[in-house]
Amino acid sequence: MSRIGRKEITIPTNVEVEINNSNIIVKGNKGRLSYLISELIEIKKIEKIIKVTKKLNTQKAQELHGLSRSIVNNMITGVSKGFEKKLIIQGVGYRSQMKGENLILNVGYSHSVCIEPPKGISIKVENNTTILITGIDKEIVGQTAATIRAVRPPEPYKGKGIRYENEVVRRKVGKAGK
Repeated sequence: MSRIGRKEITIPTNVEVEINNSNIIVKGNKGRLSYLISELIEIKKIEKIIKVTKKLNTQKAQELHGLSRSIVNNMITGVSKGFEKKLIIQGVGYRSQMKGENLILNVGYSHSVCIEPPKGISIKVENNTTILITGIDKEIVGQTAATIRAVRPPEPYKGKGIRYENEVVRRKVGKAGK
């Protein structure tokens, strides 16, 4: 049985949860999220606690049990606190700036790269080399951060590129001199 799926989810005081058949709607002070849960999973709300259980004892239901619990928990965390990812740009002449809602990256290419944030995501640039991505949906925040990082991932020789805040880049030794 899934260890994560067995955990109960406690609902904070500022969050409202509605369950309609297999659709769950979570509302909080940061926004509103909804998710359609599989028919193999049953979700129950008992006062300020949500329990996720399997309807059938199959492999697919086992796989979806912990996943569904994690998604619902992330929805509740997102509408109450929100999620954020921080990216750091390293390299001589590498910088970023905001142009309206869009992020403009100058990271060593002959052209600047423009990234348009998805709906519900806000991007802020602090001191030209730090990018802060915030939103209520953990999946979209992580995907946006990965898209920005993919423009220029850190290279192993000098460490130049865009990296996550606490990411450790394994460095390689360069050419051996004579």
